[in-house]
Amino acid sequence: MADHTIRKASHEGIGYSVVDVSDVRHLFAAAVPRRGSTLREQAHDALRTIETVIREEGTRGSIVHQSVFLADIGQTDECRQVIRDFYGSELPATSYIPQRPCEGKRLAIEALGVGRGVGEVAIQRVSEQVAIARHHGIAWVHCAQVVPQAPAAGVYEGAMSAFEQIRSVFAGVGVRFDQVIRTWLYLGGIVEAEGATQRYKELNRARTDFYRDIGFLAGRVPAGRRDPAYPASTGIGTEGRGIMMSAIALATDRKDIVAVPLENPRQTSAYAYGAHHSPASPKFSRAMALSCGEYATIFISGTASITNSETRHVGDVVAQTHETLDNMAALISEENLCRHGLPGLGTSLKSLALARVYIKRQQDYARTRAVCRERLGELPTIYAVADVCRPELLVEIEGTAFSRKAPAGPPEGRAASAT
Repeated sequence: MADHTIRKASHEGIGYSVVDVSDVRHLFAAAVPRRGSTLREQAHDALRTIETVIREEGTRGSIVHQSVFLADIGQTDECRQVIRDFYGSELPATSYIPQRPCEGKRLAIEALGVGRGVGEVAIQRVSEQVAIARHHGIAWVHCAQVVPQAPAAGVYEGAMSAFEQIRSVFAGVGVRFDQVIRTWLYLGGIVEAEGATQRYKELNRARTDFYRDIGFLAGRVPAGRRDPAYPASTGIGTEGRGIMMSAIALATDRKDIVAVPLENPRQTSAYAYGAHHSPASPKFSRAMALSCGEYATIFISGTASITNSETRHVGDVVAQTHETLDNMAALISEENLCRHGLPGLGTSLKSLALARVYIKRQQDYARTRAVCRERLGELPTIYAVADVCRPELLVEIEGTAFSRKAPAGPPEGRAASAT
């Protein structure tokens, strides 16, 4: 086991991390405006800060996926135009998420870059919904801002339409839905009633039905695996009543890349939850580990203060935040990766390159942030106000981690030669 080398830094208004995997540089940035009062002024400040970082890191023109967190859903169109004008022909796949940044600003921006000029990386910008980063025979396909094709009568119909739209968008660039490794499902009023049931439960019903005949990652999960394979995912609340989704798919013919859905020994698998939580259980994996030789990338699903299948520390946001981070640590630990057939690729919270922290109540921001800073250190992190999928849950955290196997030492009893 070895923590991957990740360079992290934070300055006023921005945190970023840089991960070199083989000869490809990955950059993650979270920017909160430092100046300006209008949306346009604040957006330009955040974007220029990200631009400065990617220029300094030699990754100019590398941003492929971007999430913009908006305090006012009514400013979405204005923000979209600002983003279009700023990037021009280098526009990343971008989602506009109606969640208020905890810092009280009009927006916050999370950006993912895949570095040009480090390894052989080609970026194809298909539209403001789709961007593809290709290197070493791998295509990372980013799909953003997917909404139902038409206004729907309810969550179930809207979610089914949005899933179908993702399928169509990916098909347009030659990618299948079963190649999806990570999804984000944004649902307005997530814990509110939908007829005799709850909106999140209707989302789970739609996801169950849509996924029913999809064999995710066939030929890429380890042989002999008996548990079902589902993408990593976050299902989270937003302002309003809308449905919006985004996803990442992995397309490659390489046989040495293995996809391993991870489950947490401290938690019941979400897809195995009892009917009292949701008649159709949430179909996602706690994380998705993609390994290639000595490296692994781990997409961590939205994680909360749940052990087995029950909520812990009701009413105590500090304890819930610690429990959530304990769950994440257990999920990516060497013990758990070894249990899933990936010995040597386990890691710790120090290997996170990016995190999002969703906080139910604005007044809990300072205490939640203090716990995260204590345990995660200098990490690019977005803090947004959002309802979590259970009314009693006060915080949810997701992230992306990288790990690398420790170099093999010399045989026992024989000194390594210095050359």
